[in-house]
Amino acid sequence: MAVKIRLRRMGAKKNPFYRIVVADSRSPRDGRFIEEIGYYDPLKDPAVIKIDETKAADWLKKGAQLTDTARALFSKAGLLAKPADSGQ
Repeated sequence: MAVKIRLRRMGAKKNPFYRIVVADSRSPRDGRFIEEIGYYDPLKDPAVIKIDETKAADWLKKGAQLTDTARALFSKAGLLAKPADSGQ
């Protein structure tokens, strides 16, 4: 099973709010997911990014792949800098 860490859109029309979830890559964007590991609110100033670091690290160790948008959020939150520096 291919597992991805991606965004799930919530909120009203023109008022987006995203949950960062771990889901099977074959499931729909807002469909079934395995676990919720954080959230992202782009409408706040500055944008709010809250990610549970232990759950995220655990899923990445298990082989979960980040989508492009999730990768950008992880790097903004400072979660990708640690593993990337140790690997190079």
